[in-house]
Amino acid sequence: MATDFGGGVVRDDENLNTFWASQTALGRVGQPDDIGGAITTLVAPGASWITGQRIEASGGTLL
Repeated sequence: MATDFGGGVVRDDENLNTFWASQTALGRVGQPDDIGGAITTLVAPGASWITGQRIEASGGTLL
């Protein structure tokens, strides 16, 4: 992710960013808003019946 996580290494290192982008089905590195949207969905009232799930928000890295 292009965030401060891990000292911002993926965000700040163009080569590493390009590598991780090439590993995702979406062809880009995730942005904070990508995760924020997933979290917003999970905490919405309509998702209250979702329990004990592992939800992968990786842009398809593990496909």
